[in-house]
Amino acid sequence: MDALISISRVEGEDAAVDEVLARHHALMRTLSPEESCHVMTSAELRAAGAQVHAVREGDRVLGVAALKPFGSAVELKSMHTVSEARGRGVGATLLGHLVGIARAGGASAVFLETGSGEGHAAARALYARAGFVETGPFGTYREDPESVFMRLDLR
Repeated sequence: MDALISISRVEGEDAAVDEVLARHHALMRTLSPEESCHVMTSAELRAAGAQVHAVREGDRVLGVAALKPFGSAVELKSMHTVSEARGRGVGATLLGHLVGIARAGGASAVFLETGSGEGHAAARALYARAGFVETGPFGTYREDPESVFMRLDLR
């Protein structure tokens, strides 16, 4: 990754971050049927108490992701790298940053739900490289052939 890249927590509304989250929301809606799509809008993330983080290159947002409280653990939500920045390590850098935040905050694990289809293959590979393993549904999720559930133990 380039030296001019920064990662920071987003406090409140941020038009550039909200635009990337809207792009993510729209993409996820095309990759999964409505009943299997668990993507959240930026307003829903904030209402759920999620910490949203953004990777920026100057003023340009390259990627976003959120950590949503989940008991003694956290759930990774809305991980997205803009298409024009893919292949630069943005996702891996952001994921490592968020795992570090979760660990420093005392979380027992990081959970996530992603799609099972080809459109989610790169995301599943990224998570597996970071040490996530497949698990069963957690929280309010139900078994769904369109979903893959993953967990990274931090303790």
